Amino acid sequence: MSKTDDKAKVPGVAREWVTIPVAGKSREQWQVDVTYLTSNYRCIFGDGCQGVLTEPAAELVQGCCSYGAHANSPADQRHVEKMSKQLRADEWQYQAEGKRRGVWKKVGKDEYCTRLVDDACIFLNRPGFAAGPGCALHLLALRKDVHFSETKPLVCWQLPLREYDRDEEDGSVTHVLTEFGRDGWGEGGDEFAWWCTESPDAFTGAEPVYRSMAPELRAMLGNAVYDELARYLDARLAAAPTVAHPTAVPVKLGRTRTRQHPAV
Repeated sequence: MSKTDDKAKVPGVAREWVTIPVAGKSREQWQVDVTYLTSNYRCIFGDGCQGVLTEPAAELVQGCCSYGAHANSPADQRHVEKMSKQLRADEWQYQAEGKRRGVWKKVGKDEYCTRLVDDACIFLNRPGFAAGPGCALHLLALRKDVHFSETKPLVCWQLPLREYDRDEEDGSVTHVLTEFGRDGWGEGGDEFAWWCTESPDAFTGAEPVYRSMAPELRAMLGNAVYDELARYLDARLAAAPTVAHPTAVPVKLGRTRTRQHPAV
């Protein structure tokens, strides 16, 4: 299986990429962000995460849950509804609200987002709750002894990985796998006072992303492509340093925590 390395410009910064054709599907390939996947990023929810409001708010322990989770598809909605019915009261602070009003709210034509309660996602338990702050669906995964990709909305378990498709002039399709930066949030991302993939504080993991997020990557890429990618990155790191991740991006802080997104 052939691979090609190249460097591309994404938000003005050089990155290293690798392209892996999909076996048996000559018209499909994956273009993977080597710079991000070989970085030592880790989620620091509850451990220095400043949240995604217009002013740092670590004490709220909301992480990236302030605006709810957009459904990826009707199947995603149905799956989350099914998982919500398995939650216990001691795992879900807003269970009564979820049962009374439902966990999804329509926010556009054929577009749904998890309902907000007390200015954040209905599944987010807040400081003071007996089980502690964090996602109720994550607690469900721990109780069921499964990976949280089996209980959470797709966007939640993938973040901060991002996959999108690009149609090529020759009729082939390139699946691009990179990090979920501010641009992934649309215009609203520019209003965040802080975003994790821009902060050196989040790049303190013990192993590279392609190893620490192996379950998520396998679910996104498929086992065959992931195994090929992991073998390549193991060899790539052994050979020489990769293009460094641009973690020192200046962030302009806002004055308030005012939510600029429409309420959902």
